[in-house]
Amino acid sequence: MHNIFELPELPLAQELVTTLMLGKNVRIERIVSTGQVSDWYNQPDTEYVILLQGEATLEYPSGKTVKMQAGDTLLLLPKEEHRVIYTSTEPCCIWLCIFFTALVG
Repeated sequence: MHNIFELPELPLAQELVTTLMLGKNVRIERIVSTGQVSDWYNQPDTEYVILLQGEATLEYPSGKTVKMQAGDTLLLLPKEEHRVIYTSTEPCCIWLCIFFTALVG
């Protein structure tokens, strides 16, 4: 059993990524952010994101931004370029990210 809200000592120098489950076509991660931002992502898999705690802002190459707060979800399609430009520190961000490969047929 694992409590998703059980955290290490904060703040963190880098995001903490914990793989909760790994299968052939799916990976589930808990990510803890304490003010970190990211470079551009261009992932091969679909990603379903749930922000369980905190606030965050994602940006797309067009300049469009998406502000997220606790409870918000977002579906990122394969190769949908994006980056994280803000994550809160108080409270920290706790993300639940589900990466999967769409099955065809």
